[in-house]
Amino acid sequence: MKVYFNNSCKICKAEIDLYKKEKIDEIDWVDITDNELAENETSKDSKQLLRRLHIKDGEKVLGGAEAFLLLWKKMPKYNFLYNFFKLPIIFNIFSIIYEILAFFLYLKNRKQLKKIN
Repeated sequence: MKVYFNNSCKICKAEIDLYKKEKIDEIDWVDITDNELAENETSKDSKQLLRRLHIKDGEKVLGGAEAFLLLWKKMPKYNFLYNFFKLPIIFNIFSIIYEILAFFLYLKNRKQLKKIN
């Protein structure tokens, strides 16, 4: 499983650094900053990758809240988050809140696109 994240975003990096401490062998962490290979592997452009966290598991690419669910499911320490946020009504609320927060992080970090493109 590959997790595509923005290592140039301080907030994103801080969260991913917590997950990396768990040293889950089946997770490959991929920085999307100036990374054409990430675009090719996910079939997403730099703007789409910058906008949300993405995970590629086999041939399936998930983004946003669904990606976080899969990530938490694979990490024993964070499995409680998976079990809580997978509940249908909670997941819907989580998805909305994630999209709002991700949008503001995107606005904050979109200057990276000039470097990427």
